[in-house]
Amino acid sequence: MSKPELYVSIVVGPNCDIESIALRSVLESFGARVTFHLIGRPNDLIDVLSGQDLDQKLDYLILNFHGDEGRFIMPELGEEVYELNEPRGAFFSSQEVLQYCQLHGVKVIASGCTLGEKQLASAFLESGCHSYLGPDDYIDGNANLMFLISFMYEIMAHGKTQQEAYEIAKAIDTETSMYQLYFS
Repeated sequence: MSKPELYVSIVVGPNCDIESIALRSVLESFGARVTFHLIGRPNDLIDVLSGQDLDQKLDYLILNFHGDEGRFIMPELGEEVYELNEPRGAFFSSQEVLQYCQLHGVKVIASGCTLGEKQLASAFLESGCHSYLGPDDYIDGNANLMFLISFMYEIMAHGKTQQEAYEIAKAIDTETSMYQLYFS
C-alpha cells in the first residue's frame, strides 16, 4: 500500500451514517486513510475529543453530526444506561467541549447545522485546535456533503491550502456559503 495522501478521522453522530459512508468512500478514492468512530453515547465522543481514541497521525477530524443552535445532537439514553459522570441530555455544547476537548493542533470540521457558530468554534480553538470549520446556519444535507467533498478534493488533488480550498468550496452556492473558517 502506498502512503496515504491525508489522514482523516470521521466521527459519526446519530443518524449521520449514510453521509459519513459516502464521504469515507470519496476520501478513500482520493487517497486518504480514513478512520471511522461511531458515536453511541456521550463518552464515545469524549474519548475522541480528549484524544484518547484518536490515531496518532491525523490531518483532519470531521465531526459529522446533526446540530441545533450551535450544539451537537447526541443520542439520548435511558437514565440507567448512562455511566457515572457521563454528560446527559440531547446536546453536547461548547461547555462540554471546553471541559473535555484536548485536540492540540488538530484541524476540526464540524459538518452539521449551526455547528459553525462562533461560540462553539471558540471553545474548540480555546481547547488547542489548529482550526475549526463548520456551517453557521441550517444547511441543506446535500450541500453539506458537496462542501466537504469539494474542500477535500481541492486540498488533495490540487494541493490547495486550507484557506484556498475553503474559499472554493464555500463559493458553490448560498448553502455552502454558510461554512465559516476559524483559526486559533
